[in-house]
Amino acid sequence: MNRRDLFRVSALSALGGSFPLSLARSADQPLGADEMIHKYLVAETKRISAKFMDGAKSKAEWEKIRPRLKREFLDMLGLDPLPEKTPLKATVTGSLERGEVVIEKLHYQSKPGLYVTANLYRPKSVNPDRKDGGGTKLPAVLYVCGHSGRGRDGNKTAFQDHGMWFASNGYVCLIVDTLQLGEIAGKHHGTYNLNRFWWHSRGYTPAGVECWNGIRGIDYLCSLPYVDAEKIGVTGISGGGATTNWVAAADDRVKVAVPVSGVSDLECYVTDQVINGHCDCMFFHNIYQWEWTTALALFAPKPLLFANSDDDKIFPMTGNKRIIERLRTCYAMFGAKENVDEHVSKGGHDYRPDLRIAIFAFFHKHLKGDKAPIKDADFPKIEGKELRAFADDKDIPKDAINATADETFVPVAKVALPTEKNFGTWKTDLVKQLKAKVFQALPEKIPAAKLVRPMLLLSRLAAETGVEFETDGTQIEQGGFPPAPGPLPVIAVLNAGDTEGEMKKWVERLGKNVLALLPRGVGATAWSTKNPPNTVERSFALLGQTADSGRVRDVAAFLAMWQRAKKKAEERVRVVGRGQAGILAVYAILLTPGLVDEITIADLPVSHRDGPHFLNVMRVLDIPEALGLLAPQVKLTLIGKNAKDKAFDRTAAIFAAAGAKDKFKQE
Repeated sequence: MNRRDLFRVSALSALGGSFPLSLARSADQPLGADEMIHKYLVAETKRISAKFMDGAKSKAEWEKIRPRLKREFLDMLGLDPLPEKTPLKATVTGSLERGEVVIEKLHYQSKPGLYVTANLYRPKSVNPDRKDGGGTKLPAVLYVCGHSGRGRDGNKTAFQDHGMWFASNGYVCLIVDTLQLGEIAGKHHGTYNLNRFWWHSRGYTPAGVECWNGIRGIDYLCSLPYVDAEKIGVTGISGGGATTNWVAAADDRVKVAVPVSGVSDLECYVTDQVINGHCDCMFFHNIYQWEWTTALALFAPKPLLFANSDDDKIFPMTGNKRIIERLRTCYAMFGAKENVDEHVSKGGHDYRPDLRIAIFAFFHKHLKGDKAPIKDADFPKIEGKELRAFADDKDIPKDAINATADETFVPVAKVALPTEKNFGTWKTDLVKQLKAKVFQALPEKIPAAKLVRPMLLLSRLAAETGVEFETDGTQIEQGGFPPAPGPLPVIAVLNAGDTEGEMKKWVERLGKNVLALLPRGVGATAWSTKNPPNTVERSFALLGQTADSGRVRDVAAFLAMWQRAKKKAEERVRVVGRGQAGILAVYAILLTPGLVDEITIADLPVSHRDGPHFLNVMRVLDIPEALGLLAPQVKLTLIGKNAKDKAFDRTAAIFAAAGAKDKFKQE
């Protein structure tokens, strides 16, 4: 299927206050809304999946681009720039002995107030009070946990057999709780089932927290006198397998990595909708549109075992096979094909003896240089309560921010207001940042929309008229409409989620010469939404987009088409939008400058926290500053709810700095 056939949206017109809005699809429309959006996502996935290692074909090419890719990777986790490494304040709250193993119960703060609860397993022979540990320094393994709920005990409890095995075989092993399932619980499920799509706008993903907690866990291991800082490994299953990927790619101190049943690829996540089985900690925001395996390639050529199960429904073998093939290609490029291997266990999503033995043997070989046969972990179970870092609820620190980490982990932008002297450079810089950090998935110059079929007559703003158009095409046909008589034409951008009645009422309020613009997901193209798992909205983020950024493209493409269709250079148009739709129109105008002279927004949100949502936008600016970027060319009027909110004092100041004070009104 030609990619040009995938996204079609509608424009309907009204004259004389009679608005013929019909949200039913045309009788000859080939695709239903759900099928249409899925085909679009599949096509985008196919395009992006061809970009493994950003197209590098040699070691030299890869080494040249790797520093940039590392920065991009951290950025997509919300970790660029890296947070300050504040004091860990690591505290051991107790210890246990089991045979020749000592288990320390501890916590540290990866950021002030962000507590990580953990258990450290070490050989009893280690003397922690001596600077040299009492002998030869030991290799260490960071074990990052998956989604095994153990309530107040923390999910580290579920993986104690791994800690026991490593310590019994001459390693130090730090098992760290996850944010959501640790002793002090936070959230992994923001967009999955909590409707916190502002996570996208803020650039926040719990994957970034898990990665950072792991990096700080390595800091703790390296601070121990009996740990060999040159022999650090990381492993974990499921969510821990994903975090293994993040930590190994982000922290160069990791020398061996074994992600277990925790990583798939875009074809599985999006095309096969495996995303439905995963929460938000499994994903970075793919703003740079990477082929997913590229993150694992950042670890090459260091030893990597890609371990999976052959009947795992949430990490299917189809994706596993593609990933290992890509990794073998990558490692061969480095002349290190012996450093990457796979192990496939028979069964579902779980550990089994053969899987554990393969994991332990790989670490034994690559961290200790020991190829001797090993035995599986077989140790008496320790009750979870005994492994708590905080024995009682009253011990939980009052300054813990785990439950609200999403509010602070990724800082929002603090935009300095411009002056009359620097307004031009201020605006240019912010628009540049928007294109690079927020709308990178959109073309530098958004092509004009292409008409698909008229619903009735192909005439602009004629009574009882509507058109369909596509916006993701690359081949644009010239076309136009005869000018409509009457007053200044109005383009009304409509909201996703509004009922047909709400849309009609809003448009009919605007006067006689109105064209209602229905971007993707609005009206007849509205796809089904089920919460959880919010399949479409979350899939967009894995492709470097959001549903709202796509709607910006639709509006911008329509404006460009309108510009081509004008019969007279002096023809002007006014854009209006209510709520989030008005803000969509603002960004469309910013990305296609010179096409609109005036916009009116009713009942607008004050912050992107309330939508519309674009990846990373709050790391660049917020709605008051975005509105200010319209100055000095575009007249802006705010009406209704929030129109006179104090936040828009900033907008007024920006218009004043641009010498366009009279072009901003609040009614």
